[in-house]
Amino acid sequence: MELTKALDEIVLLPHVGQQLAPVISSLVAHVDGGSLGNPGPSGIGVVIDGCPTGRIRIAKWIGYQDNNVAEYVALLEALQCSLALNATALHVYSDSQVVVKQITGEYVCRSPRLYSLHWICRKLARTIDFSIAHVSRNFNLEANRLANSAARNQARRRAFPDIHVSLDALVSKALGLDGLLEGSRSRNEVKA
Repeated sequence: MELTKALDEIVLLPHVGQQLAPVISSLVAHVDGGSLGNPGPSGIGVVIDGCPTGRIRIAKWIGYQDNNVAEYVALLEALQCSLALNATALHVYSDSQVVVKQITGEYVCRSPRLYSLHWICRKLARTIDFSIAHVSRNFNLEANRLANSAARNQARRRAFPDIHVSLDALVSKALGLDGLLEGSRSRNEVKA
């Protein structure tokens, strides 16, 4: 209870007018990236534990990429999230041997596609107490499920854009209020 109360009180610096987030000591992240085809529709999944407000789950569509790019983007998302939460340490579990071995320096990153992502991840990792370890896919199931869900849902929307109909648009059309409900039309809905 006291921790929650302390987190609600944010320190204000009067001389610069900025707010400082409370410091979180250590976070643990499970990351995964995947694509449907290589390259193909891709998504990332990130699960972060250790945050006082509870587990954080992230599933994002990242466009048409290959598996290794998706794995690096998932790691980048975890690093950015931990820095935004003001964490002092981050331990990452990934089922990608390529990413783990390149980040730890066991492998050299020679791929032009991956080099900039690798460099950014290493740069961000130096700003906190960072570690990364390889785990089998069986120990990374939730992140894997999130990544696959992000890739599949976006791929489905792009393949069948006319299936996703806004409920507001249907109701307004049925009531003769077509166009009166603000924000009732999105780019993916059917104009009934």
